[in-house]
Amino acid sequence: MRLGGRLAAAIEVLDDIERRHRPAADALRDWGLSHRFAGAGDRAAVGNIVYDALRRKRSAGWLVGDDTPRAVAVGALLLEGRMTAEALNAQLDGDRFAPPPLGPDEVRAIAARDLARAPHQVRADVPDWCVPLMASAFGDEWVREAAALAARPPLDLRVNRLKSDRGSVLAELDGTGAAPAALAADGLRIPPIEGAGRHPNVQAEPAFRKGWFEVQDEGSQIVAALAASGAGEQILDYCAGAGGKTLALSALAGNRGQIFAFDAEKVRLAPIFDRLERAGSRDVQVIAKPAGLEPLKGRMDLVLVDAPCTGSGTWRRRPDAKWRLTDRQLDTRRAEQAAILDAASAYVRPGGRLAYVTCSVFDAENREQASAFVGRNPAFKVEDHARLWQDAVGADPARARFDPAGGLSLTPATSGTDGFYFCAMRRGA
Repeated sequence: MRLGGRLAAAIEVLDDIERRHRPAADALRDWGLSHRFAGAGDRAAVGNIVYDALRRKRSAGWLVGDDTPRAVAVGALLLEGRMTAEALNAQLDGDRFAPPPLGPDEVRAIAARDLARAPHQVRADVPDWCVPLMASAFGDEWVREAAALAARPPLDLRVNRLKSDRGSVLAELDGTGAAPAALAADGLRIPPIEGAGRHPNVQAEPAFRKGWFEVQDEGSQIVAALAASGAGEQILDYCAGAGGKTLALSALAGNRGQIFAFDAEKVRLAPIFDRLERAGSRDVQVIAKPAGLEPLKGRMDLVLVDAPCTGSGTWRRRPDAKWRLTDRQLDTRRAEQAAILDAASAYVRPGGRLAYVTCSVFDAENREQASAFVGRNPAFKVEDHARLWQDAVGADPARARFDPAGGLSLTPATSGTDGFYFCAMRRGA
């Protein structure tokens, strides 16, 4: 497929997403199934345009002067491809599968628009209702921080120290662009894709199948390291999901301890069994029913709460979620988080720790939630996060955002990771 055909396909997919209010991944999968002539390279290129258009929906639409699927797809192609409207039209010319070229008025309007002078919410690429949330979280830097959430993400890997080391995995991944991560001790990073390219299928590598590494954002690796304090601990991963942080904690402890992995939604736990076997994690016990937690009350050295949240910190990877999110959904998540924190705290032993994590950048889910919990539960005190950072990460503290009231945040603009919040609280003896 030429660029014109790929652009037309992206517009078709974006229209499907908008009309049927469906996730981008589902719409792209269905397009691929109904267009089997499209090769892997074509599917990747169409997906890039779709995801770029969703990440940069406001700035792309502003550039072209409309918010239709065609406008945001064209605008994203101009912005990410760093091409002029005339250059795009030249590529569309003569391609019978291409959408209609930009008209003379559109070409002139695009040339006259300077994104650097666009309104803040346009440059930030966020919905209007999220502007106060971003401003509350980041102050004067909110536009820069929000815009970084609209960039293409890297592909991050975590070396499984139970089975391998970073040098060995790098050797196995030679030619993929993988390099040591900047912050996470076991992290590797493959840079964001460029143009119509695609990331390598690392899960097809023999090293992955042997359990030498996992796909895990560097920020997720860092919060697991901040929560862990060494081998031999009794740990409850209260919202374990598919087990990403459970696996990281197991590796950090060197299989010397006991980790209980629980999730209230059993279906989310389903992938954890194969992942544990592949990783060689022998210190993990999966608990699928709440009754199985009863013997753990008041006994855990660490309870990790990776709470359900809006996922605003993952908008680089799931940009369609940014436009589906509502303030009502935020309120629902906040109520869930408060209830989960209160329930999980019952499993912390005297002197033990409760670690609260979200992949959100909103204060309402982060600092405000942790502060409210401590207010309700005065037996818990917030830890010194500057010391935790130094002990667990040892990198420049300017790479994290420390809250004066306690806790820290990781963001694409500051840390180069997805957006995460972490707050450790210790229960009085």
